[in-house]
Amino acid sequence: MKNVVWTGTWVAERLGVELVGDERLSDLLGLALRRNPRRAHLLVSNVLGKHVPQSPSVVYGHGFALGRRVRELLGAEDAGAAVVLGYAETATGLGHCVADGVGLAPYLHSTRRPVPGVDTAGGFEESHSHATSHLLLPENPALLAGAGPLVLVDDEFSTGNTVLNTIRDLHARYPRDRYVVVALVDMRSAADLGRLAEFATEIGARVDLVTAARGTVNLPEGVLEKGQALVAEHETTEATRTTEATRTTEATRTTENTRTAENTKTTEPADNRPGHPGAARVELGWPRGLPDGGRHGFTPGQRIRLDAALPAMAARVAEALPEGARRVLVLGFEELMYAPLRLARELEQVVSAEVRYSTTTRSPVLALDDPGYAIRTRLVFPAHDDPDDGPGERYAYNVAGAGFDAVVAVVDSAADTPALHAPGGLLAQLAEHTPSVLLAVVPSYVPARPSTERPSMLPEPLRGPAFSSYAPDEVGWLLQDLSDVTLEAPTEEREEAIQSGGAHYAESLPVEYQPSPQYQELFQTALGTSAARIAQAVGAVTELVLAERSPHPVLVSLARAGTPVGVLMRRWAQHRHGLDLPHYAVSIVRGRGIDANALRWLAAHHDPADVVFVDGWTGKGAITRELTEAIREFESAEGVTGFDPEIAVLADPGSCVRTYGTREDFLIPSACLNSTVSGLISRTVLRSDLVGEYDFHGAKFYRELAGSDVSVDFLDAVAAHFPDVADAACAQAKELLATDRTPTWEGWAAVERISEEYEIHDVNLVKPGVGETTRVLLRRVPWKILARAGAGTDLDHVRLLAQQRGVPVEEVDALPYTCVGLIHPKYTRGATGADGKAVTV
Repeated sequence: MKNVVWTGTWVAERLGVELVGDERLSDLLGLALRRNPRRAHLLVSNVLGKHVPQSPSVVYGHGFALGRRVRELLGAEDAGAAVVLGYAETATGLGHCVADGVGLAPYLHSTRRPVPGVDTAGGFEESHSHATSHLLLPENPALLAGAGPLVLVDDEFSTGNTVLNTIRDLHARYPRDRYVVVALVDMRSAADLGRLAEFATEIGARVDLVTAARGTVNLPEGVLEKGQALVAEHETTEATRTTEATRTTEATRTTENTRTAENTKTTEPADNRPGHPGAARVELGWPRGLPDGGRHGFTPGQRIRLDAALPAMAARVAEALPEGARRVLVLGFEELMYAPLRLARELEQVVSAEVRYSTTTRSPVLALDDPGYAIRTRLVFPAHDDPDDGPGERYAYNVAGAGFDAVVAVVDSAADTPALHAPGGLLAQLAEHTPSVLLAVVPSYVPARPSTERPSMLPEPLRGPAFSSYAPDEVGWLLQDLSDVTLEAPTEEREEAIQSGGAHYAESLPVEYQPSPQYQELFQTALGTSAARIAQAVGAVTELVLAERSPHPVLVSLARAGTPVGVLMRRWAQHRHGLDLPHYAVSIVRGRGIDANALRWLAAHHDPADVVFVDGWTGKGAITRELTEAIREFESAEGVTGFDPEIAVLADPGSCVRTYGTREDFLIPSACLNSTVSGLISRTVLRSDLVGEYDFHGAKFYRELAGSDVSVDFLDAVAAHFPDVADAACAQAKELLATDRTPTWEGWAAVERISEEYEIHDVNLVKPGVGETTRVLLRRVPWKILARAGAGTDLDHVRLLAQQRGVPVEEVDALPYTCVGLIHPKYTRGATGADGKAVTV
């Protein structure tokens, strides 16, 4: 048995308070006396990092573990839609950790600090607290409006009043079906146990509870009055002791400051403001624009930015610590708990010193130097963040007398005021109890105003039937609807403008090809012939993604050719594994990269490491290269990491990627048509007068073509073969997993050779593969088609289109692709083909 005195014995003996519950309860909690007229006792957590300095790994680990339990309770799908809400001030850091454990869920905590210019999305009262009013100030007003579960996190669940007040307020504004309450300890009395279930029935929603331990506090009659008397008695004794200590403090301060300066390495000179006690500033290098916490919301993408920046920030703090420091405290500031905690946890990994973490607080608690009491010492100092409730006292507990060789005070810039540095302020108080004080300031995050800075809220994805003929759950389009804008231009005019450099291909749209009855019949024949083959490739590539990329991938199709493939992969995951995978379509434009705003939206709603980009096929690998470069530039500019630029495709004839269903160049019937096999969506558009800096790229929804739409027919025809090909697809995936799939870029080499052999001298005008050749015939003005000698029915539609366009088809031996479309660089408007339209000469 551990020979440790429980830090609740002093209160228990004097007030008759009894803590009853799980075996772990006394390890998690101690007891102290509040200086509060509403409640006598305070449950002091040993693992929260608020009142008791603790290992940051222990603090983070408890919150993260609770988050993992929430994820298990909800299941991966609902957890992916969850939003986490923490309570100020004690649980702001705990809530962040729970959000991390849930799976990078977006996070918001309540605040007691009003922020001018930020609208209130809600508020509630905490009846037993010394400071009751909580505000909800999300930067993104839609954060709390989703239908997914809301996870509410507090340090303890006692009467349940705070949680019920919160749910009642939010449910009236943003009703949802499910709530999860999370706390370190469930301390409800027998009388309170049924209230949560009754309340859930009242509002018609499910409410679950997840805690680390369960117990109750048995309070005798008159405990409040007895507690107040004890506080009054011992506060008088403490006040006398403090006055006597103050008389000697001023006489010794000069000596102390000299010793502090001699023992502290600094990266900058100590602050020279009047009265400053000699704390050294450490410039953290906090990422620009990264929120300091969840006061206005904290997205998964922002968490990833913080992860990437932490090692360098911790290294700067480690460099500033005094030589030989054995015990170091990282001291956060009231609601600013998560950033200091993560910094302390990182510091713990890189220094040999014992690192502890705690924060300052508004909560007034009696301090008593007794082993059986949870709050042994107390530092008192004036509030230094210009609080809305006026000046008052703030506290740091169990710091004095704890033997710290250095204290790293971490505050936000709103709290870096003269009061912080004044005699009697926090830094001066710390300097009296430790030889080295470091100050690290995190920039206070103020949400950007949309009129002058990047808007915080990007629109939600467009979905059918309002945009596209796909079912709304099949795909969300991260695009803007340009259906009312005339963007089509004759193919010949577009070709001339593109090749002359007068316009980019993404600035206009070709006139939608209207297939003849003969061509539509070819499509149906091709679909009937190849549906099973496509189904097997869909299964193989999906199994590869689940095995190698992520067990819960977020499918992101490159619009529009990738979109039918993404829908089919999503259907396979549902059919074979019961997974309901998120699926979005985004725009990528050759020469201009992927839609950065779409990436920002994805990073804000999902873990970038789970994102898998999807396309139909590879040609020479130009889009693969484009995506790789675009992701690199985006991550460098945004500080977001985790996106894997490798594309997953059905067919990889160019040997450009590792994740594919096959490397054969065969007809994928969705390449035969344009919008009528892609949900009636146009190719994407990027034009500066239509797409602003903070807009998604655009596209059109051709509603008028609904009579010719075969999008869902194509999906259903392929998916109907899933049961038949399941074993073969899984065997194919297993074989691929054991195969060296390193890209050889054979296709690129072939394209370069063809470009020179036919004196084109521009690889962008060589379009290899059945899919790319079909696109050339439908959208561009081709010069000629190269067809592999002996190619069969896979090229029937190509030959028909070539005949209609008056484009010659040249049989070529040993062609690495089934066919290649060539666009001649010397385009002229004079020549015409069999259809009377201009061709190149």
